[in-house]
Amino acid sequence: MKKGFFKISHFFLRLSKFISLKNHPLLCHRMETAFFNEGVGLMPRMRFLTGFIFIAFLLFIGACSDSRNVVHVTTVSEGKLEGLEESDLARFVEIKEAKKREEKDLGLKKIIQHTPNYTVAEYLAIHPDAGNPTAQDYKVGGYDVLDIIVYEEPDLSREKVRISADGYISFPLIGRLKVDELTASQIESLISFKLADSRFVLDAHVSVTVSGYKSKQFMVLGSVKLPGTYPLQARERVLDAVSRAGGIDFEQGGKQGIIIRKENSNTEYEKKVVIRIDIPGLLKGGDQLSNLLLFDRDLVYIPKAENFYIIGQVQKPGSYLYQEREITLVEAISMAGGFTQIAARNRTRIIRVEDGVEKIIRVKVDAITEAGKKGQDVSILPGDVIVVPESFF
Repeated sequence: MKKGFFKISHFFLRLSKFISLKNHPLLCHRMETAFFNEGVGLMPRMRFLTGFIFIAFLLFIGACSDSRNVVHVTTVSEGKLEGLEESDLARFVEIKEAKKREEKDLGLKKIIQHTPNYTVAEYLAIHPDAGNPTAQDYKVGGYDVLDIIVYEEPDLSREKVRISADGYISFPLIGRLKVDELTASQIESLISFKLADSRFVLDAHVSVTVSGYKSKQFMVLGSVKLPGTYPLQARERVLDAVSRAGGIDFEQGGKQGIIIRKENSNTEYEKKVVIRIDIPGLLKGGDQLSNLLLFDRDLVYIPKAENFYIIGQVQKPGSYLYQEREITLVEAISMAGGFTQIAARNRTRIIRVEDGVEKIIRVKVDAITEAGKKGQDVSILPGDVIVVPESFF
């Protein structure tokens, strides 16, 4: 009887390893001890064997179901995050709160999503003068400061002439002049004409320079070291904006920059457009087309690099940078150092928000890695939270 018992024991132990218990070496060791330890009586071993047959049957059924239902999707209201330690649950809540704060970041994401988007080449095809420094010469406005020289009459020259809020300056012999939205060269011609028209100075040679830029501004936000609002100077470009904002924070910055620009300001046709810029190409000097001239009230936005998160039973849980190429679940877990020995590999979940709905994607990872079902590996998206709970065993 004992000899027959050992044959049956060997068979079921091999069956258990074949099905899935090879992922639990400690449990297998305990079974071997229970089956073959000479100090254990025959009847206790028989009772253990009876229980084990039932467990092996359940595991076999589970293994069969693995081959059919590798991926299963539910909503959060239908699924719970069981199997996580308190610290992992706290981390999950923290990630959700951080994502909510990012979504409220000045509503920029919604603006970008619901505004016409262009590449630099597409935008310049529609607005060819946007990259022309001559066509986009600086036009003065209220609170700008001018230095004016009249070469024939030095006594008429003036420094630090401030433009009033309504766009006027006062000049000797002429009085008030409307200069709002004129370039420096246009103001030179205007003063020369007014002096000649009043017969004070004929054919006067006038020089006008802008010594203080106060009327126009641009904003830099996102992954820069000194985000904020800056006065727009003559012929400033995207790289000037990034430089004045202290440069890009490369630990957080993504690979794409954005300009949100208003067109036809203060008219019934006013609208916003989004221009997407290749930041690496611009910084390396290979894409000077992206170094666009800045306009008044431009918003230069360097979005933070998008991440995905892994919590629970992996070697290196945390936040991971989402690369340009597609990343799958198995690759993501590999980036995190792989599973721990107590990971419930086949209860791995991906928590994802799509169209405002939070979903749980349950994945049986062993069915992908061991059953050769690479085609069923799940692609990871930015913002995904991968949850690996602890095994029941």
